[in-house]
Amino acid sequence: MKKSLYLKILVPVDGSSYSNKALAHACELAKTQKAILLLIYVVDKSVPFLNFIDRREYLSVLRNYGKKIMKKASDTTRLRGVTSKQIIKEGNVSKEIIKTVKSERCNLIIVGNKGLGAAGRFLLGSTSTKLAADAPCSVLIVK
Repeated sequence: MKKSLYLKILVPVDGSSYSNKALAHACELAKTQKAILLLIYVVDKSVPFLNFIDRREYLSVLRNYGKKIMKKASDTTRLRGVTSKQIIKEGNVSKEIIKTVKSERCNLIIVGNKGLGAAGRFLLGSTSTKLAADAPCSVLIVK
């Protein structure tokens, strides 16, 4: 019997339509490869323009949002018959995803191509682009 090419697939989730498409694609691939999905939500702490009070409140909102998104993503995987593990991190989104890929020894990242718009993409770059350039494993970008 042939060994599966992908044993652990990391799927960053953020609640966007692109993220949901990536999750659906990941579920199908996980079933065929008999892989485990690792769902990750990263609370982005790199917002420089907020004062301390506003920043704490903003991060609290993001943490609560992340918990809701993670529950929804976990329910999706369960309904599709796929085993998943949930991870919530805080920090720079692409850096935390790459750290998790390394620590969890993931074989593949499946990420949605989320549009930031021209100005945001110019200033920040997109997460999917950063992952494609810096990840130690293959990256599948779902449009």
